[in-house]
Formats: sequence, structure tokens, C-alpha cells
Amino acid sequence: MASHSDTLVVFFGATAGANGGKLGSDEREIILLVWQIVDLHEKKVGKLQRRLIKPDTLELTDQCKEDTGLTTEDLCKAEPLDNVLQQFHQCVSAEVKTLGRSSYTLCVDGPLIIRQALHPEASKKNLVLAECFYSFVDLKKEFHKCCPNAGPVKGLTLSSMLEYVCLPPVVELTAGVREVKSMVQLILHILAEPYNHKFSNFETVNYKFESGACSKTEPVDSETVIRARGLPWQSSDQDIARFFKGLNIAKGGVALCLNAQGRRNGEALVRFINSEHRDMALERHKHHMGSRYIEVYKATGEEFLKIAGGTSNEVAQFLSKENQVIIRMRGLPFTATPQDVLGFLGPESPVTDGTEGLLFVKYPDGRPTGDAFVLFACEEYAQNALKKHKQILGKRYIELFRSTAAEVQQVLNRYMSTPLISTLPPPPMVPVPVLATPPFLATGSTRDCVRLRGLPFTAAIEDILEFMGEHTIDIKPHGVHMVLNQQGRPSGDAFIQMKSADRAFMVAQKCHKKMMKDRYVEVFQCSTEEMSFVLMGGTLNRSGLSPPPCKLPCLSPTAYAAFPAPAMISTEAALYQPPLLATPRTPQPPAHSAAPALAYYSPQPHAAQLYMNMNMNYTAYYPSPPVSPSTVSYFAAPPGPVAAAVAAQAPPPIMPQPGALVRMQGLPYNAGVKDILSFFQGYQLQADSVLVLYNLSGRRSGEALVTFPSEDVARRAVAERSNLPLSGHPIRLACCE
Repeated sequence: MASHSDTLVVFFGATAGANGGKLGSDEREIILLVWQIVDLHEKKVGKLQRRLIKPDTLELTDQCKEDTGLTTEDLCKAEPLDNVLQQFHQCVSAEVKTLGRSSYTLCVDGPLIIRQALHPEASKKNLVLAECFYSFVDLKKEFHKCCPNAGPVKGLTLSSMLEYVCLPPVVELTAGVREVKSMVQLILHILAEPYNHKFSNFETVNYKFESGACSKTEPVDSETVIRARGLPWQSSDQDIARFFKGLNIAKGGVALCLNAQGRRNGEALVRFINSEHRDMALERHKHHMGSRYIEVYKATGEEFLKIAGGTSNEVAQFLSKENQVIIRMRGLPFTATPQDVLGFLGPESPVTDGTEGLLFVKYPDGRPTGDAFVLFACEEYAQNALKKHKQILGKRYIELFRSTAAEVQQVLNRYMSTPLISTLPPPPMVPVPVLATPPFLATGSTRDCVRLRGLPFTAAIEDILEFMGEHTIDIKPHGVHMVLNQQGRPSGDAFIQMKSADRAFMVAQKCHKKMMKDRYVEVFQCSTEEMSFVLMGGTLNRSGLSPPPCKLPCLSPTAYAAFPAPAMISTEAALYQPPLLATPRTPQPPAHSAAPALAYYSPQPHAAQLYMNMNMNYTAYYPSPPVSPSTVSYFAAPPGPVAAAVAAQAPPPIMPQPGALVRMQGLPYNAGVKDILSFFQGYQLQADSVLVLYNLSGRRSGEALVTFPSEDVARRAVAERSNLPLSGHPIRLACCE
């Protein structure tokens, strides 16, 4: 068989949009292909071929019309891309055979026509490309090997290369023909004396993405990593690789990002084989995956290793099997055994190596999390398994979806680093005066609250408000409280504060056993006191109220009115750190006292630090702190005369999620979370990234804090969105240190 270097097919293409150095960046279709064969052995040139292509969308940009001289009328009679590619293959194969050769290689002026135009378009149109389109030589790189003093590869153009070797420019008015003739002239020149060049640097396009594990000790160049945002949650690594078709992703180089609940958050970190491919990936910013556009930004090697890197031998052994399809299972019963899982999947979905192809995810103490990963030898077995999505195992429905090696590592890292809930902490004695009742929870037996039980675990506050329907207007401002379980996930319960007991009774009557998504929700009327105890860690059942198990004196119900309030509040009151409130609302004083009652304890040194430690123990011990998982924590001001002292010296808010903060100023006072999310449209923020700030009177202050995933994204948002209007108000943005 003849060598690939014996025959070159000089290949050129143009799109209906940007061409030249921006070819493929605007996701427009190919409308022109031109090619010509060069026999390197005989120094002969074949017949030049030019084909127009009819795109699905007959629309040309002005720049395209100027560069190519084509019009929509010219393309109306052309054939579609698949037909032209078939003609190309037949024509070239016949001509190569006539020359006595058996193979050939494409030669292009830069990789964009192959990597950024042809492969992505063929992928979207489900076209199968011939093998010849997976290997090519770049004339610019070959010329640079011959003439290294001609300048960097990125700066080379056909005209500059011709000028460097003293060749006259090609006089040709027809677009495409001019470029191909120039390339052929250059090739013949560097084949002759004194260069005698041999074409040897063959570039390849990966046929498919190879999954694999990544070690935390592996060096990852930051110039090869990007972050993709806005992905459909069910996207697999193969789907992401298909979005970047034409570019070579490193083995195991797709890492899907997870949120605090262990679910995919629509982002992924992708690692390419070199910086050239990374730069081309950045040009696909806002290209489409289905009907969704995907944002593409630079990322770092540290970010990639944080998500994909691992040290677990168990995971490495699990992922050591090559060419396996990985499926993730969620919601398994904690008592499920490997045999139960194999029986659930059935004989039509045989697991690779039986129980060896199962990896159960556990906490550090060995407790099951309900997650597992399964290996299948082929796509057919995996598809059969995916048909079991939401079928029942035991008494629970099981979620199944495609996964990746990086996700396996990330999930194991997340759960293995989860701190265990400690045993009952010893009661520290703190000399700080502590408010008898947490300022964000009023006490009293008035049954002006409702409890929702049996919510879908994916339900957010917006779903609850939709469920309440017309009764939403009777909810107190920011009166929706989600109850979390020991893992910090929604427990299926929520409490809602209504404006009156009558309104609460009406909601319980109208909404009880009403459907939310695919589940019916129970709605019960309850008192503020009952709600407060549950949010503080107690339980509410048919037998009545069980107080929180914690024995911290400051939280003991018996200490609530232990001592009368003094006339003056001592300066130590400023050391009081109020508990965290998810969505701040107007503080309500205790129903039984006009002034907050205080409890005092014997003195010890370092009062403030001890109280901080005490509060941390409380947070770690109670599985259901009074915070909503869909909002950011905020310090609420204590009621009454303590408010000013607390506000003056309270520490800055503790943000429950990593990222970079941006402060918004100048907001309209009626602006809410949805308005702020719309203002930052395109940054794919979630509701829990936004915190609207309130003043001491409980009203919106015109400011908000927004958490971005990284400092770079935060700075870009400040640069792009500063002083833009929101409802007619110019918004001032600043990064928080």
C-alpha cells in the first residue's frame, strides 16, 4: 500500500457566515467545497473540482457574500452536504486509483475547515464521514518546518507564505479556486530544491471519546481546560464530546460538576490534548446542544483536578476495565444488596463481571448513601438498563442515567469527605447574654402555620408557591421554611407561616392531599411554636411535640424565661451571633413578652470564640437547621433594643457555598430573586446564588449579594453588567473581597 505522503488532496471550504480565522465560530453551515489532487511522487496535479452546497437555512451574511461572491440564488440549485461529500469520495477515489495510488491525505490551510466546520456540522446532521476526514496535514505547519523564519504558525497566511518564497500571488477571482491554486503552488515549491520537503506531520481527529480516571497527582495544564455551562442535566460525557466533535479531548477529560445535593448542575470541565484545541473550543461559545446554547469559558487545571481527580484504589480498580458504559443509580434502598441490584437490572442488562461491576457509594462509616455505579460491556446493555428508570426496587423508585468516570470519582470524593454528625456535644458555658427565643422564630400557640408533608425531594420554594395557588397572598413575607435531613437535603417537609389562623385553616382544608408533580402532599394546620421546635431539630408527630435533643443551655426551652430582662443591655450583647436565616423577613418579637428575656451563665474566657464553637456544634448536630436549601444564609437582626448593637458589630454573613461574591447596589425596592436572575441572564445562576439584603426594619435595602462559581466569572459579570438598568435603575456592581 502506498504511503499517505504519496498523494495529497488539497481541500478548502467556506461557510454561510464567518470565514478565515473565525471559520466555524458562528455555527453556520458549509456552502462551498473545492479540492485538487497533488501526486507528490510524480509532482503532478489533478483536475480542480468546485462544488456548491445547499444549506438547510438559505441565509448568507454580508461578509460571506463579500468573501465568496455567492448569493442565495446560486445555492438554491446546489445539492445538500451529504450528497456533495459522497461525490467528493467517489471522485477522489477514482482519480487516486488512476494514478496508481491506494490512499490519500487531505491538506488544508489550517485545521478550522475540518475541526470547526465539517465535523461539528456532520455530527449535528448525523452524517457518517469517510475515514479520510479523520486525518490531515496542515500546510501552515508544514511550511513553518521548511521556513521557520517566516514567522509563527498563527500569523501565516497564503499570501504571506507565497511572498516569503518569492512566488507571485494567484490571479483568480473565483473564491475557493484562488485558495486551492495558491496551496498547490506552495506545495510544489517546497517539494523541489532547495527544500525537498517530506510531509510527515499527520494530525488526527478522534473517532470517539475515551473515558478514564484521573489521579489528583497528575499534572493538568490550565491552558487545556474549559468550563461548559448550561448543559442539559442528563448529558453524558459522550454528549459533551459530541458537542466538541472535531476537537480531541484527553482521555477521561470530561468531568460533570455536581451541586451540593450531589446532582448535576449543568456544568462540566473539559480537558483537551493541547492549548490549540482548547482555543478552538472557546470559539464554540454559545453554540447549541439541541435547543440549548452552551457557554464555554476558560478554566484551570486545579479546578479540573478538584472535580475529576481521585486517590481511591477502589475507584481506580472499578474504572480499570476498558470500554465500559457507566450507569449511575440513585435512590437505592439502604438495605439493597448486589444481588438485589442484579435482579432489578435483569438478564437483558448483564453487569460486567457480575458483582465486580457494581460500586456502592458509602459514607466514611460504611453507611450506604443510596447511590451506586454499574458497568456494562456495550451500549445495548446500557440502553436496556436505562429503560428501568423510575421502576420500583423494594418500596423505592430508582433513577438511572448515564455517568462518567469523572463523576464516579467526584461522587466518591464528596461522600468520603462528608463529616460525620457527632454525638451530643458537651454543653459549653458561655458568659454571653443569649436571647431567650431565636429572633427569627416567634413563639406562641396560635395555629397560624401549616405543615406540608410528602413534598417531592426536587421541590423548591417556587414549586410550593405554585402549589399554594391563590392562597399565596396570605403567606407572611418570606414565611416558607424547608426542613432538611441529616445530609442537608430536602426531607419532604416544609412549614409555611400564614397571616392568620383562619387562613392557615383554609389552606389545610383546600390543599390537603393536592398533587404536586407526581406526589400528593399532606397539609396540616399547626402553631408557630410547633414549627419552631421542628426547625430547631425537634419532632412533631401524633403523640405531640418532642423538643430538640440538644442540651445546650441557650436552646433549652426551660431557659426561655429564666431571668427577667434588665433595663439596659450590656455591651456583651454585641457578641451575640444570631442564627442563620435563609430568607430574611421582618423580625417578630415573642408573643409572651414585649422585651426579649435573657439567660445568663457563669463567666469563662474567650466568650465570643466559645459561642462561635457552640453555634458550630449546634449546626453540625441538628439535621434540620432553619434554612432553606434554595436560598443563601443571612444574618437576621434580633428584635427590640438589641438590634442596633447586633447590627453594629455582627460578623459578615457566612456563605454556605463556595464561589465569589458580587454586591449589587441601586436595586428597585420591589426587585426580587427572579429579577436579579434575569439581570444576569447567560451566567446560568441558580436561585440559591442570590441573596436580597434587608434593613433593620425588615424592608429591602436596595442591595443584594450574588454568588458566582469563580472569581473570574464574578469579575467578568462586574465588567459586563455594571451600570446596566434594571427596571430603569442603573445597577452598581462590585466584587466583595
